Amino acid sequence: MNRIVTLDEFIIKRQKDFPYASGELTGLLRDIGVAAKIVNREVNKAGLVNIIGEAENSNASGDTVQKLDMYANDKLIECLKNSGECCGIASEENEDFLALPSVESKSAKYVVVFDPLDGSSNIDVNVSVGTIFGIYRRKSDTKGKVQLEDFLQKGTELVGAGYVVFGTSTILVYSTGSGVNGFTLDPSIGEFCLSHKDIQIPDRGNYYSVNQGYYLKFDVEMRRYIDYCSDLNLRLRYIGSMVSDIHRILLQGGIFLYPNTRKFPNGKLRLLYECNPLSFLVEQAGGKGINTKLERILDMQPTELHQRTSIVIGSPGMVDEMKAFVEKYSTPTPYVAPTNGATTS
Repeated sequence: MNRIVTLDEFIIKRQKDFPYASGELTGLLRDIGVAAKIVNREVNKAGLVNIIGEAENSNASGDTVQKLDMYANDKLIECLKNSGECCGIASEENEDFLALPSVESKSAKYVVVFDPLDGSSNIDVNVSVGTIFGIYRRKSDTKGKVQLEDFLQKGTELVGAGYVVFGTSTILVYSTGSGVNGFTLDPSIGEFCLSHKDIQIPDRGNYYSVNQGYYLKFDVEMRRYIDYCSDLNLRLRYIGSMVSDIHRILLQGGIFLYPNTRKFPNGKLRLLYECNPLSFLVEQAGGKGINTKLERILDMQPTELHQRTSIVIGSPGMVDEMKAFVEKYSTPTPYVAPTNGATTS
């Protein structure tokens, strides 16, 4: 029988892998693990304590907020405040970033971005949801308050990222840039235990995940690729919770697509809170993440906290295949004749 390795034990042993191994990032990851346990408890009894359904407000992106969204958001902020390892947070549910007060005169060096409860509309019908988080080392002077520049960093600057899936079991998956590992919550001892060591995404898979109800609103090259997946008899799986769809693909292979549409020409998913952390994880596991303009997600420079993007992410062979479809079938940019007598060379 293999010895049980808890999340706390694993994080402490891996501390030497951190670029700035002084204990702060270790403490921060443990804080997130504690928050995940608290949110898990409430998710599992949501219907009993009347925190299902919609809240009476919308978030910074204009989406309807669920009661459990706000609960998860508040608990994550509360846990990140406690240890003093985090100097600021940015959340999908808050319009602006939040500077956190120092604890015991600590000079916190990290900021955290998160989607507190991805797919929260699924709660009412008992379908899997999850939390997504990303950790950056702050850029501004640690003697002052956190600044916007600390959050508007490329995904390549992430020092850690992960997600928690609240489903038939609760699983926390994270990476600090040295591989991807998953931990399943054992409710009998209240600990996350190592269950998925050194996750590697298959080069190809039998699944494609897309909201096919928007098929006619996608660009022609995306429709052709979806038709191609259907012709190959790939299995369409779409949960409506990105975390859950990515978790399946990470373990079994496949491709997740959330293209731009007429309503959202730049895409709908948030770069900071969803696409960057999950792309970081998928790349660490050997996969790829790009947008429909064929740009690597992690290379995109954020210009605002709630910036949206399209995304194609998953098994490397399938992402490359989709890229070839876009290059083959995309409509060339039309030529525009010069005006005012100007000439072109």
